Amino acid sequence: MTAETSQTLDRGLRVLKLLADTDHGLTVTELSNKLGVNRTVVYRLLATLEQHALVRRDLGGRARVGLGVLRLGRQVHPLVREAALPALRSLAEDIGATAHLTLVDGTEALAVAVVEPTWTDYHVAYRAGFRHSLDRGAAGRAILSGRQQPGDWPGYALTHGELEAGASGAAAPLIGVSGVEGSVGVVMLADAVPERVGPRVMDAAREVADALR
Repeated sequence: MTAETSQTLDRGLRVLKLLADTDHGLTVTELSNKLGVNRTVVYRLLATLEQHALVRRDLGGRARVGLGVLRLGRQVHPLVREAALPALRSLAEDIGATAHLTLVDGTEALAVAVVEPTWTDYHVAYRAGFRHSLDRGAAGRAILSGRQQPGDWPGYALTHGELEAGASGAAAPLIGVSGVEGSVGVVMLADAVPERVGPRVMDAAREVADALR
């Protein structure tokens, strides 16, 4: 550090970089060890960063990069949407259902990109900006399951009627995208999701993850 630099700002930026380099977040103790400072300093840094939505803490207390990092640049969300749109269009047309990219925002799932199929007689109206809790809907459940990744999990989540009566959903988590936690999925008017949809959604999630890296 030099006389012209801020130690506190430097530490805050280091926290963001450390969190951006992990997919599973870090605890206060882990951050304290990596930064070489006491836990009180880390708590203060996290509290300040949380106020600006640059960091969020999950129910287990692990700190992760917040969506406020994306909001720092006005063009970032459009760039994320643009990167995801080709895979979403292909998915929507292939399945004949509304496809979406959903990101974590605090304790909620936020749809940031939506593509509707062009050839179907009817489909579910699902809009960018739609929010719901992470424990409801295929998009949120896929994100939560992706955090744990148990050995017997198929890699995608299926739901029916949790967010809209008569609608079924399938979603797979984004894996390996540093600093971004989300899922790719489809929602359709059906009593059950056809068998081929789950694996197809997983393929789309991999395509989006590759585009965002």
